[in-house]
Amino acid sequence: MSAAVANAESHQRNLKGKEALARGQRILAYILLLPMAVFVLLPFVWMTLSSLKENDRIFTVPVTWFPDVWQWHNYVDIWSQSDMLTWLKNTVFLAVIVTIIQVFTGSFAAYGFSRIRFPGRDTLFLIYIATISVPWQAYMIPQYKIMASMGMVNNLFAIVLLQAFSAFGVFLMKQFYDTVPEELSEAGRIDGLSEFGIYRRIMLPLSVPAIASLVIITFTNTWNDFMGPFIYLRNKDVWTIQIGLKSFIGEYQTNYAAILTGSVISVIPIAVVFVLGQRHFVQGVATSGMKG
Repeated sequence: MSAAVANAESHQRNLKGKEALARGQRILAYILLLPMAVFVLLPFVWMTLSSLKENDRIFTVPVTWFPDVWQWHNYVDIWSQSDMLTWLKNTVFLAVIVTIIQVFTGSFAAYGFSRIRFPGRDTLFLIYIATISVPWQAYMIPQYKIMASMGMVNNLFAIVLLQAFSAFGVFLMKQFYDTVPEELSEAGRIDGLSEFGIYRRIMLPLSVPAIASLVIITFTNTWNDFMGPFIYLRNKDVWTIQIGLKSFIGEYQTNYAAILTGSVISVIPIAVVFVLGQRHFVQGVATSGMKG
């Protein structure tokens, strides 16, 4: 009996030691990550606080972080000084539509590469993924000529068509699908499900983390895209927020408060999307083989 009690006490001490070690490692990680987080967030904090200052108080020496008088009207004036509503409407349209289409095309193609066996599948997948390494600048002129011949200039759907398919999205989703046991697909086939039924009823519900990662990456890239809209969208009524802010900066070169206000507004949607999906994003990256 005494030996059993001694073993139990020793086991409890080992567990407590491991818990203390794990707690110490977490604390050390937080201590190391905190300065990095401050370094990353500091420019955004300065931009946000400066957008609430008077224009002549932004670049003071020494630096003053907080406004002497909070200029909340900057966030009201920006709407009358620019076409911010039109820019936001166009950018939201593009970001949402492109994200939805890329999630569907990426996940659907990834299912085919991951679960359906056909001749040349691996070779075709490697060729498709290899296109990621080709810079867009190498083919943007031929691409523009093709789109212009189709009458797709000055049209928001030109950007939708150009970004409807993503090799990176296919790669990300396939990496996740490869981690799903094949037995689940076989069970679906035994139950009479078609391949599309397996994709819709089994694979998609399981791939929420990977889809969240793809949604965040695609939405962010589309929202921040400047060159694509700059080349194809010429009329002011189809400008996105990136083009609009660029023109606004050129028109109000010395109105730094208004420029920073517009910049803060352009960042808010991306921050909201990331905050809402960050838990799934981390899980999706970790389970899809994109670590490191």
